[in-house]
Amino acid sequence: QVQLVESGGGLVQPGGSLRLSCAASGSAFMFSMSTMGWYRQAPGKERELVATIMPDASTNYPDSVKGRFTISRDNAKNLVYLQMNSLKPEDTAVYYCNMKGPNWRPSDYWGQGTQVTVSS
Repeated sequence: QVQLVESGGGLVQPGGSLRLSCAASGSAFMFSMSTMGWYRQAPGKERELVATIMPDASTNYPDSVKGRFTISRDNAKNLVYLQMNSLKPEDTAVYYCNMKGPNWRPSDYWGQGTQVTVSS
């Protein structure tokens, strides 16, 4: 069983920056073969994709965060990051880390979430 632990959330003013981290337990090999993602859920809204990074390090972002957020991974340390710049009040949400295993060993793990609040 893989455990994902997020950290780095908090309160930040509009226009500020935060970096979220997600540490994954378990096999470094399986981590490197997995697609890692960040999702968020604001009160009263559905959970939505924020960013994904594939095993080959290719990334994907929705238009709402493109150019402001950057996802990265460190396979040697089983870590994935989300650098968030130019934060807006509408970025306020609980941010969740996700790990999806490869097709030949499918799996889907979620972290417990970390709160990000953008407010003056």
